[in-house]
Amino acid sequence: MQRYILRRSAQGLMAIVAISMIVFALARVTGDPTQVLLPDEASEEQILLTQIEWGLDKPLHIQYWVYVKRMARGDLGTSFKWANTPASELILDRIPATLQLSGFALLISALIAFPIGVLVAVKKDTGYDYAGKIFAIFGQSAPPFVIGLLLMWVFAVQLDWFPTSGRGGISHMILPGISLGYYNVAALMRLTRSSMLEVLDTEYVKLARIKGVSERSVIWKHSFRNALIVPLTYFSLIGAVLITGSVVTETVFAWPGLGALVIEAILARDFTVVQAVVLLFAFAFVTINIAVDILYAYIDPRIRYA
Repeated sequence: MQRYILRRSAQGLMAIVAISMIVFALARVTGDPTQVLLPDEASEEQILLTQIEWGLDKPLHIQYWVYVKRMARGDLGTSFKWANTPASELILDRIPATLQLSGFALLISALIAFPIGVLVAVKKDTGYDYAGKIFAIFGQSAPPFVIGLLLMWVFAVQLDWFPTSGRGGISHMILPGISLGYYNVAALMRLTRSSMLEVLDTEYVKLARIKGVSERSVIWKHSFRNALIVPLTYFSLIGAVLITGSVVTETVFAWPGLGALVIEAILARDFTVVQAVVLLFAFAFVTINIAVDILYAYIDPRIRYA
């Protein structure tokens, strides 16, 4: 088991290093940040001094090595755009908003997906089942920003039920939460439906019905609890998916989280903040995947040899 954990941890570390190299290179494709930092009339000398100050005059491999050494010390660098503010401070300031929205979207995913998944499984090949399939296909096909704009136009602009943007109370979270969680609602619903169909066809469920157990108990006590294994496996990864997928949704609804922060940093060519946020996303995703893999290995020892 220890070798398996070490191997998976080493693989996760290699993935994070590879991601850091890719992000480091792609962040510089947008151009020289001195064009944003300095006015148009800046002289060549001013541009050169600014590049030296920020270490942009060095070759890319030297810049990357300096970046890696700072990151190893826990120094994520300072922002170009936000007046030399440490990137870690910007992240700590914005991450509560992202966690709030992601947590709410996760709750919405569970409250909607599980009941609908059970319903369409019990009502297999009926109108409910076909409606559920259409609901799932649309949710997994439509981009989150399209869902967000449609929700905003109908419920915020036309009906004036919810605010269009900003962070606030529960009313501010409804539209962005649904927009962010809809894809996962569809995926969870389909997994719940398929798992329920397998369980409903088992012998112990048939025996429960023969013994006269109420249909409600058969569905929710005997079937649903046993069908939760596969959906909960996916559910454990949704948290990381929601955090990393919040970029577009937060931009559409002007939600002041990490997603909006990274978009602002990209537009300002703020390499430091872009790298810090993307690495945080990568670390969260890789860590949760490793934790789930290790949990599987404890549950079923055969997995570690696969």
